[in-house]
Amino acid sequence: MRYSAKLIILFTIALPILGALIASCDEEDDCTLATRAMVYCNLYRLNDEGTRYIADTLELVTVTALGTDSTIVNAQEDVSDLTLPLRYTSDSTTLVLHCTLTDEEDETQTTTTDTILIVHSNTPYFLSMDCGYQMKQYIESVAYTRHLLDSISITDDEANIYGTENLRLFF
Repeated sequence: MRYSAKLIILFTIALPILGALIASCDEEDDCTLATRAMVYCNLYRLNDEGTRYIADTLELVTVTALGTDSTIVNAQEDVSDLTLPLRYTSDSTTLVLHCTLTDEEDETQTTTTDTILIVHSNTPYFLSMDCGYQMKQYIESVAYTRHLLDSISITDDEANIYGTENLRLFF
């Protein structure tokens, strides 16, 4: 009787500890897409006096990757910021912004397209045995068309997971 009581006490104490150790090994690394570095863009425009830039919002925006069938942002309304990926397999990423605006007088909609070419460097680094390699990406330069877009400035050249602004898009 005393032997079985000791065995029950041992299992009562040892099993939760063993379970916690096994579970902690399985959850060591998070390899989800949430850890992929992105380029964070905020939208701006000139104020009515034309003296300074203020935050802007576009009515309807779709963003596609040039040369692919990838849609990055699909008909998003009231857009004030964009989160965009950079290509791992190339040192440049070309994105196409499709901005739809409504004319208040006659209620017609027009879509204006601008193309943004982001030249960047890709540096692989080892994250862990479970996750393998990730990519550090740095923006080197930006070129763009000027249909609706006026200018772009680089505020932080490192793509990140923290939401830090990388590009300011001026309309």
